[in-house]
This record gives sequence, structure tokens and C-alpha cells, in this order.
Amino acid sequence: MRLGADRHGVWCGLVRGTVMSRPGVTQTAAADHVTCVPHEDWWLATFYGSHPVRDAARPFDTYVDIATPCDWQGEHLVRAVDLDLDVIRGTTGRVWIDDEDEFAEHRSALGYPHDVVEHAMESCTSVLAAVQAGEPPFDGATAAGWLALFREKTAGGD
Repeated sequence: MRLGADRHGVWCGLVRGTVMSRPGVTQTAAADHVTCVPHEDWWLATFYGSHPVRDAARPFDTYVDIATPCDWQGEHLVRAVDLDLDVIRGTTGRVWIDDEDEFAEHRSALGYPHDVVEHAMESCTSVLAAVQAGEPPFDGATAAGWLALFREKTAGGD
């Protein structure tokens, strides 16, 4: 569900149980979450809530896919190329970069262009620093507001 936009991007929400798929992968959302689709940046960020009951099954607090800038195809379809690298804040607060090995492998095997590699690495470095520092939209409060709005629209709030 498209919720609205702010200076960080367009915010969308998905309810727990939603089936999500991309080529080669199908999964079910373990918890309600909101995703920020930035206006021009090289990432997509998913934020899970911190409600003690509703969000107990959340896999992460924050999961940021490093990807090419998003291209909206109408109101409901977003296209971007996932560039393997992910910045994750786990439920314990630990922050790390995931899939650096996949990025290195695909960079060579798929022949990622030099400028794509450069943008991906720069984006990963800057997103990692922003998540660690708690800068918006990675501050918790920004996404919490959007998640609250999503829950109001889908379930009448808490």
C-alpha cells in the first residue's frame, strides 16, 4: 500500500503474511513493515516495527538493499536492480554489511559496469554510516511514524 512521500522518498507498507516474490525467490512477510523508495538514491530500505507483540517475528529492525535508483512503473510497481550488498540492523541493534561475497562474485561474473560498482560501494558506505549514526530515515522515529499510519489504514491502529 502506498502511504505517501517525504524528503526521503515514497513510503509503502506491507502487512504480515503478504507473499512477496522476485525472480528466483518467493517469501512471506513475517511482520508488518514499511519500505522507503528513495527519490534518487541507490538503495531501498525496509523497516520493521518494535511493537512487543505485533513485531516479535520481525527478522530485522532495518534492512537496506543497495540497488540502482528506482523507477516507478505506474502507481504500484517499482523496478530497481538489486546489487547484492545489504546494510542490516538486527533486532539486537548490531549493524553489518551482508552479501559482500555475492557482490564480488556477481561483479565479476555478470560484468557490472565500473560506474555501477562505484555507485553501489559509495551507497553502501554512506548507508552504513547513516544507519550506525541513526540519521533519518534510519533513526527509528521516521519509519515508526509511517508504520503507525500504515497500521491505522489497515487495522484501525493499536
